Amino acid sequence: MKKWVALFSQTGSEVVDLALHFDRWPDIIITNNKGGNIHPLIKSRITHTVTESEARSLNILDDAATRYDLVTLHGWLKIVPEDKCIKYDIYNGHPGIITEYPELKGKDPQQRFFDKKYKYNYYGSVVHKVVPEVDSGEIVSECKRFNTITSLDQAFNNLRSTSLTAWIDFLQTDSIITV
Repeated sequence: MKKWVALFSQTGSEVVDLALHFDRWPDIIITNNKGGNIHPLIKSRITHTVTESEARSLNILDDAATRYDLVTLHGWLKIVPEDKCIKYDIYNGHPGIITEYPELKGKDPQQRFFDKKYKYNYYGSVVHKVVPEVDSGEIVSECKRFNTITSLDQAFNNLRSTSLTAWIDFLQTDSIITV
């Protein structure tokens, strides 16, 4: 079983969902969310809360991840520095099928998807390898569905669901986090 580091900037609910699904928590959980709306099941499991400067540099990985095999980003709202992209196996979940709609790369893809929802035949999410160019690494998992979205809340909820499915598909492949 690989050792796992998870990073999040928002609520951490995706990490919670994955931990409950696999009955396994990450070995290290890092956040830059200092007291915002954090999921109650992850609060006591956070091992490091980093400053904005530490979040931008991710030097904490040099202390934490050297003994770990897998780093995952779940709503991590910082660009990963190039040296960390090269040094570590880092994967990011992205709520947008950027394989078909590359214009959904970058920040706030849910809002951009909804603003032009009739342009898209499908909605979905991907998990990709993190490389220096934002949202451009190899796609390792994808979940897409026919577009039936009619509200912004539905866009967020449906893309969250496809993101979780993409993560589960990736993480159970080759026993990445399971026994």
